[in-house]
Amino acid sequence: MKIAVLPGDGIGPEIVAQAVKVLNALNLNITLTEAPIGGAGYEASGDPLPEATLQLAKDSDAVLLGAVGDWKYDKLERHLRPERGLLRIRKELNLFANLRPALLYPELADASTLKPEVVSGLDIMIVRELTGDIYFGQPRGISTLANGEREGVNTMRYCESEIRRIGRVAFDIAMKRNKKVCSVDKANVLESTELWRQVMIELSAEYPEVELIHMYVDNAAMQLIRAPKQFDVMVTGNIFGDILSDEASMLTGSIGMLPSASLDANNKGMYEPSHGSAPDLAGKDVANPLATILSAAMMLRYTFNDEVNALKIENAVKKALAQGYRTADIVTDGCNQVGCNAMGDAVVAALN
Repeated sequence: MKIAVLPGDGIGPEIVAQAVKVLNALNLNITLTEAPIGGAGYEASGDPLPEATLQLAKDSDAVLLGAVGDWKYDKLERHLRPERGLLRIRKELNLFANLRPALLYPELADASTLKPEVVSGLDIMIVRELTGDIYFGQPRGISTLANGEREGVNTMRYCESEIRRIGRVAFDIAMKRNKKVCSVDKANVLESTELWRQVMIELSAEYPEVELIHMYVDNAAMQLIRAPKQFDVMVTGNIFGDILSDEASMLTGSIGMLPSASLDANNKGMYEPSHGSAPDLAGKDVANPLATILSAAMMLRYTFNDEVNALKIENAVKKALAQGYRTADIVTDGCNQVGCNAMGDAVVAALN
């Protein structure tokens, strides 16, 4: 198994190191090769996605990513900023399906800002389309109008085939869960999502066992806070999915608990935590590595079809939490607060 390891920026190297530590503890037949991306890529070669890094990702079976971004790069030209490297690698690898499970571990019910009775038992899969929508639509940019006023333009667009393929991913996942799909759009205002709703309805005819409902994104955002357990699988576009999945992460106690998988049509994937690079925390050994470790479990499940070792990692995380280990973002009464490295060690110990 060839895995490209892209630590990235900020806390990225720290959290990725813990996931690598866990993978190595499983004694798998894997080859791990590291390369820079984001700000680290810019520092190495003047490009947030160096050609060598992209080629490594293409040649590998899967990619394990940390996080990209740092405030010190905000004044660079847009195409040189760390985030552009992340968007480009998603597009180059055709990673159109982003899976973000929001699962609340019982030990963290008190870490959520919502009442335990609202979030206890939470288990949602958010399926986000990742290579289309307003993040990639053309035309885009900042221009100056004839009257001298500046104008910023981004274009939200989806074609039918893009909607259909992400919808199929969501319905297939729902068939293995509770057979419920909530499609999130803004069809009352946006024509691109009016088409989204039409295609989802057409696709649902192929899945008669799955209940399909539709929800406007503003209502979905409210319902995630009001009654999150009503959802099983949520499917939505790129920008809505970006926002809703970060909102859902707080139901689980911390965004530091939310892993993700970004897959192509053949389940080759890039696996990363849903949170950012948090440069203010870098080098302090306080970051939560569990989302990255759980992303490694998703990698074993989805790309390598290794359910046994995926469950080993997930159960080790559960055991470490049950033993009271907590990083600063998920501190609860009576816990054993530890740093990033010690939390990785706790998961490895639980594996053994």
